[in-house]
Amino acid sequence: MRSCRALQATAVVKSSLQLKLKTSTEDTCISLIKQCHTLKSLKALHASILRSLHLHLHSLTNLISHYASLGSISYAYTLFSHCNSFSNDAFLWNVMLRGLVDNAHYHRTFLLYTRMPYLHIAPDNFTFPFLLKACASLRILNLGSQLHAHAFVYGYSSHVFVANSLISMYAKCGLFPVSERVFDKMPQRSIVSWSAMIGACLQCGFHEQGLLLFTRMLDQGIKPNRASILNATACVRRENAAHHMHRVIMDNVLDNDHSVQNATMLMFARCGRIDLARSLFDGFTYKDLVCWASMIDAYARADLPLEALLLFNQMRLQCVLPDSITLLAVIQACSILASLHLARTLHAVIIRCFLECQLELDTAVLDLYMKCGSLTYARKVFDNMKGRNIISWSTMLSGYGMHGHGKEALHLFDQMKALIKPDHVTFVSILSACSHAGLINEGWECFDSMVRDFGVTPTSEHYACMVDLLGRAGQLNQALEFIEKMPVRPEAGVWGALLGACRIHSNVELAEIAAKSLLNLDAENPGRYVLLSNIYASLGKRREAYRIRNLMKSRGVKKKVGWTSIEIKGKMYTFVAGDRANPEMDLIYSELGKLMERIRQEGYIPDVSFVLHDVEGETKEMMLYAHSEKLAIVFGLIKLGHESSIRITKNLRVCGDCHTATKFISKVTGREIVVRDSQRFHHFMNGTCSCGDYW
Repeated sequence: MRSCRALQATAVVKSSLQLKLKTSTEDTCISLIKQCHTLKSLKALHASILRSLHLHLHSLTNLISHYASLGSISYAYTLFSHCNSFSNDAFLWNVMLRGLVDNAHYHRTFLLYTRMPYLHIAPDNFTFPFLLKACASLRILNLGSQLHAHAFVYGYSSHVFVANSLISMYAKCGLFPVSERVFDKMPQRSIVSWSAMIGACLQCGFHEQGLLLFTRMLDQGIKPNRASILNATACVRRENAAHHMHRVIMDNVLDNDHSVQNATMLMFARCGRIDLARSLFDGFTYKDLVCWASMIDAYARADLPLEALLLFNQMRLQCVLPDSITLLAVIQACSILASLHLARTLHAVIIRCFLECQLELDTAVLDLYMKCGSLTYARKVFDNMKGRNIISWSTMLSGYGMHGHGKEALHLFDQMKALIKPDHVTFVSILSACSHAGLINEGWECFDSMVRDFGVTPTSEHYACMVDLLGRAGQLNQALEFIEKMPVRPEAGVWGALLGACRIHSNVELAEIAAKSLLNLDAENPGRYVLLSNIYASLGKRREAYRIRNLMKSRGVKKKVGWTSIEIKGKMYTFVAGDRANPEMDLIYSELGKLMERIRQEGYIPDVSFVLHDVEGETKEMMLYAHSEKLAIVFGLIKLGHESSIRITKNLRVCGDCHTATKFISKVTGREIVVRDSQRFHHFMNGTCSCGDYW
């Protein structure tokens, strides 16, 4: 009975639709097309139109456009191919070109365009923007230049629509000067032109230039639109500029636009005002997934992982389902904490949200397990991946290197070469693995094979890896000779590798050579000053150590505060040097004193060169005892069972004295201690470290 009623109802609807079409004008027909929100309803309407009407050009183009907008490019193209009576109409071709571009069928777009001259159909000012958008998406500069020439021949190269597209295309293809030239030669500019040029500055990393252009636009009395504001806010990198941009947004009544609100929040977060970003976030009347993901990502980038994870939990309580972008931001936050418990929990969430994990997420989870110190879980993820790309392989190689498993990295590299061609990122990973494991001969072989076997031109990163490899092995003079023979100018990473090696081997002469270049190339990096100061201090050159510290202060460079975290029963605890915040601090210091006495009896001698304060030796030793690494380890010894491994994370490079002390602690306690610092992993067991003191 119900089935019969349903069929009757469908028949009534169909007859009603056919009656409408018989008595309709072309405008009514187009209106009915636009009311179709599903492919099924559009097909039904199309069938009725064919039975009731003769299709006019306007109705036909609307049908093609609507098929394309609903994602059915095959139906759109089939309909277009049968339009013989209108085949010479440029507007119809433009509709089809747009449909192909909007559905990312870029190569088919160009193939269709090449048919136009053979049918004597001239492109117009609407044709070229679609083609240039396809070119920009594929980053095909040669084809883009040819299209520019075609636009010039047809007289449209200075047309505002075409010029706007040329600006964006050249910027995305990496030719910013040509984008500038097109913009400067435009006889007239729209707000879209200004927005495109500011976007080009953003695309190519010229943030200051983008802001200057935005100011110039305002000075000419041009009212900013949504797109120009979004591009300009993304260019802001300083707090004072952020406040000025916020005033512009308010003055132009764009502060209620949801996308602008989100961009403003990100702008303040990027400028270090995460508090203002959160204040804006809390004030939003409507929070969509993009808004939540942006704030989570802002916390992760600001090195505030706990806040990022707390916000992620709040998002889930609001029943907002995460997408891959949100989960990638959460993975980044988990990576900072290096919590294996959180990593496994998040992995379970990802599996539930994405029954078939995306390659990017799989690779991020693989990297997460690596950074949480679990090679076992990381390798399981890698082995179970349905597909692997160059990034997946490189991530696994890098992970082996971080954990000091150079031989395993080389074995995996051999497997990879049989399946996929390594790129420059892969070679950075394998050279770094050789460096961390002290595999000098193997490292040289990999470096030599880059150009010889794979045509990969070494970059500054590869040279830095080789300097690091030689330097860690104590071949400092060879490292300097290698730098002097480099065919490219050494960048900060190269000199930084040499300076780090000089710290290991206490070579102050070469350290000064490296530092001279570094303090010019990388003057804002506090680590460079601290490292050189420590080298001087370790050799008893206190005056030089203080000179470097004072230089650091005079330049306004602030040392990053060091902290160490440890996870106990799913909860993260963070310590800083000399910490007194933990309620159990008296117990921690008491146990620390006993532990220090035990390791001294085993032969541990405190390295007071890591304390630069002008105080007595005994006080220096006490200051060393209170380093965040030691506090976290003792807290783990107190709270975790006797069979448990101690896993801690240091946000900076592990202190040399703490590295030595931890070897002794692992020996006297019989516990495995895993330390992740900013450089790599250290697995301490029975008085030795997996790094072999190559760190």
